Amino acid sequence: MIKIAIDAMGGDFGAEPIIAGVIDALKQREFQAYLIGDNNKLKSLIPQEYSRFITFVQADEVFAMDESATDVLKRKESTIYKAVELVRTAECKAVVSAGHSGASMSLATLRLGRLKGISRPAIATLMPTTQNNKKTLVLDVGANVDCKAENLFEFAIMGYAYAKEIMKIDNPRLGLLSNGEEDCKGNEITKDAFDMLKKLDSFIGNVEGNQIFDGSVDVIICDGFVGNILLKTSEGVAGAITKIIKQSVKKSPLAILGAFFMKGVFKGLKNQIDYDEYGGAPLLGVKECVIISHGKSSPKAIKNAIFQALKFSESNINEVISNELTKYDK
Repeated sequence: MIKIAIDAMGGDFGAEPIIAGVIDALKQREFQAYLIGDNNKLKSLIPQEYSRFITFVQADEVFAMDESATDVLKRKESTIYKAVELVRTAECKAVVSAGHSGASMSLATLRLGRLKGISRPAIATLMPTTQNNKKTLVLDVGANVDCKAENLFEFAIMGYAYAKEIMKIDNPRLGLLSNGEEDCKGNEITKDAFDMLKKLDSFIGNVEGNQIFDGSVDVIICDGFVGNILLKTSEGVAGAITKIIKQSVKKSPLAILGAFFMKGVFKGLKNQIDYDEYGGAPLLGVKECVIISHGKSSPKAIKNAIFQALKFSESNINEVISNELTKYDK
């Protein structure tokens, strides 16, 4: 049974939604959940019938969202530190945290270590597309705000491996996010990265922002500064569209009636653009599985983050990344 270390108290809303997500996940699949936090608080949240799947690990501190990420190395009693240590010592196969993302990245990089050939790990996330059951993988979305061309090349290798091994796409198409499809477009770093990426058979060239959502490419590469703005903007647009639809529907009885008959369509749209459907973002390029969830994660998001961790743990993705890296001399 796969063992998952879960930072049970790191999110914005405390332990309750995280534990609820763990229980929801256990209702669908058996795994061993290592819950790191205040044992007295956590034990009262676990229904008796699921207690055999739970191991409690006492941690006396929670690393706050407003603390500097580098300080986490000194906080060995914090929930996120102990969660990562369980993976480092091979007690657990993966860690899931909705806590301080910078702290999670720092610990993963320094305590778990990077894969050989990877200079900087990257956060990858799935974006919805207009094609049914198809997603676009985008990386990096926040781990590295300043990148070199070599980093973007590594992101491409990691994204390709994830799309092939986890998303089960036989021949993933890679694109480099730029301000135009033409080969000459982009800044100096993306132009240099373009020249490096040309050696990859899977590389289709520069892509523009609209192609993230049309399903024409499977993996899109960018630096973490652009990627994080893209992610937050997309979340904002999705939320705004939902509010605009609700406001418009309320303006007339006919619209309300139409909305009633369109209920299934609206539900499908919500599922397509809802962050909770994806749960968390894997940190690619480190030696073990680390899933970073949003601080405001709901139980549904935590459940899906755990499923991501299970799928990752059962895969050979790090081996695929290493094998792909050996094929190319940057």
